[in-house]
Amino acid sequence: TRLRALDGLRLVAALMVAAYHYGGRDGEVGQAWGGSPRHQFPALHSLFAYGCLGVQIFFVISGFVICMSGWDRPLRSFFASRAARLLPAYWVAIVLVTAVFALPTVVYRAVSPSDALVNLTMLQQPLGVDRVLGVCWTLWCEVRFYALFALCVVLPGANRRRVVLFCACWTLASAIVQGAGTPLLDVVLMPEYTPYFVGGIGLYLVHRDRRDAIAWGIVAVSWLLGQHYAVQRLWHAPDAPGFSYRSSFGIVLVVTLGFLAVAAIALGLLGWADWRPLTVAGALTYPFYLVHEHLGWVVIHVLHQGLGIPSYGTFMLTVAAMLTLAWLINRYVEEWLTPRLRGVLSRPGLG
Repeated sequence: TRLRALDGLRLVAALMVAAYHYGGRDGEVGQAWGGSPRHQFPALHSLFAYGCLGVQIFFVISGFVICMSGWDRPLRSFFASRAARLLPAYWVAIVLVTAVFALPTVVYRAVSPSDALVNLTMLQQPLGVDRVLGVCWTLWCEVRFYALFALCVVLPGANRRRVVLFCACWTLASAIVQGAGTPLLDVVLMPEYTPYFVGGIGLYLVHRDRRDAIAWGIVAVSWLLGQHYAVQRLWHAPDAPGFSYRSSFGIVLVVTLGFLAVAAIALGLLGWADWRPLTVAGALTYPFYLVHEHLGWVVIHVLHQGLGIPSYGTFMLTVAAMLTLAWLINRYVEEWLTPRLRGVLSRPGLG
């Protein structure tokens, strides 16, 4: 049964990230506004700064969904499903952002044609190539998670015992690597994000059996480690340069709410939110996430500096424009290409 509340939570997390990119940080978005977002959103910029934690919530959701989709599924089918889900919208986003940034009227620097082509592989991050999409670093985390889960769980066959062992070994190995400071293993195991993926997997085990004490233990340990890594990476002292002033309490609160939201879905507490529009929201989330940041800068510049639309109006119109673009990508690219790509990759002759 499709968990539509999970689709809705995906979009909420994406909108959190968009709020951060548009009004919760300095940098190139300041060029679009013509000044720091702290002056554009004096009442909300400090709240928008917490929107970056939508990524951690994404990772918890991903752990839940990947465990669910990989259960009782052969490796070829799992690979085909993941590739067909990620690549079509990603390829379109790469082409769109590259093309728009190449326009003479756009002030943002486009990557070189060679680097743009490398970006189509999703391997630009480890190769040190300039990124077309600022958010693609999270996709590199997702790809590594998929690979670990596929090799350790899907390939031998998913069952509760194997999933629990995977969670325990990955969590312990990540803690050891973090302490040892081994660069290669750090790249493979990504200890700073392990708790979120593992926490999502634990919540899927809870979804299968809410009385599973070990699953609850996995979730509890993951939350404890997850809040630690989030505070360690995202907390800034009030007098630090920049303006992403996030308190440790606020960071812990947002991480906790993310875990609680997925837990509520896992336990069926949000089963009443079985609304079809939430499925549409879930379908728009990924393409919206891909295009919203860089293309959002261009839209903000046109609306705010070009047309003189006030900050809050520009913010809302930019989000609406990116959601519309996401709908177009989903409707005319993903709905057409995803099943075809999945079918090609699922052919027995390829595995």
